[in-house]
Amino acid sequence: MVAAAYGTYDLSFGPDYLIPKPFDPRLIERIAPAVARAAMADGVATRPIADLDAYVEQLQQFVYHSGAFMKPLFAIAKQVVRDQGRARIVFTEGEDERVLRAVQVIVDEKIAKPILVGRPSVLLSRIEKYGLRLRLGEDVEVTNPEYDERFHQYWTTYWELMNRRGISKEMARVEMRRRMTLIGAMMVRLGDADGMVCGAVGAYHDHLRFIDEVLGKRPGAKTYAAMNILLLDQRTIALVDTHVNDDPTAEQIAEFTIAAAEEMKRLNLAPKVALLSRSNFGSGSSASGAKMREALERVRQQAPDLEIDGEMHGDCALDEALRLRILPSSTLKGTANLLVCPNVDAGNIAYNLLKTAAGGNVAVGPFLLGANAPVNILTSSATVRRIVNMAALTVIDANRPA
Repeated sequence: MVAAAYGTYDLSFGPDYLIPKPFDPRLIERIAPAVARAAMADGVATRPIADLDAYVEQLQQFVYHSGAFMKPLFAIAKQVVRDQGRARIVFTEGEDERVLRAVQVIVDEKIAKPILVGRPSVLLSRIEKYGLRLRLGEDVEVTNPEYDERFHQYWTTYWELMNRRGISKEMARVEMRRRMTLIGAMMVRLGDADGMVCGAVGAYHDHLRFIDEVLGKRPGAKTYAAMNILLLDQRTIALVDTHVNDDPTAEQIAEFTIAAAEEMKRLNLAPKVALLSRSNFGSGSSASGAKMREALERVRQQAPDLEIDGEMHGDCALDEALRLRILPSSTLKGTANLLVCPNVDAGNIAYNLLKTAAGGNVAVGPFLLGANAPVNILTSSATVRRIVNMAALTVIDANRPA
């Protein structure tokens, strides 16, 4: 947060950075509780705080705008760690500064049991450079891409999966040592990790390719999709698909609409779905509008209890009065909170515009829908807090009943 505000990424405690800068979150979440604790200990506090932990959580909401949404989810993840549940999450870009800073938070807050894919010498150097307190082998497990005794099993398993898809033994061996997401996916497949967070560096589809090759789709799923949640001032909105399907069919749209709605329910959000189009309830004759109308019928057949309507304009989705003026019989009540876009261009553009112009860059996701394992792919714009959030959500996903 401080690095972003001051345009530098090498700030760490020391002679050149002793007094926290105004954007340093520790001014609120560390110093204020410390002052309160000292005042109570010395007997000078006029209003002693009964629950300091609750006080700290309340302060964090002023620093991290996703705090209120994530608070109950963090509590679940922490309970999993306390109960020795499935919390080993592998971070495939372990040498990235944002990942290292996020893992420090994860260790401090006991949200997961991190595994870093990275060269130990580089990790140690960067941990020192960034002023972090991570202890390799104690706070975090390390998978060294240059040498790990498990790699023979990893690459031979990969070759067995891919030998009829043009991958030779030598290529499998080379790929396993240079593709960090491939390493992480294989760790999940073979039980050396419970979940994976990747994608802080590189193209989304490159990461998805390795996930598909090693882990595949969940039973019954035919397509992947990406859902993002935006925490706006007045509302919370999910968008799908923001990263995967260039021009999905009606069948694919129906599938990932239902999957996105189920994911929202698991996050304690009641889905209200709007299928978006430039056509408004049949007002246009475009192929896109027809596709969304067909998707609506498929969803109604497959998930008859889901509150949904379409196809409609974006303003109709968010403005009930306008929607009812156009179509009084609309089956969607109130404001839609799950916006389903007709193609990935529309979804990605809408997401990034809303995130930047109206959301203050406060987003949770992307959630990878359709995968046969608890894995999520970040984007290159991921912030430290977004990585922390996705780690907690991946822990929760890893502990859902089969």
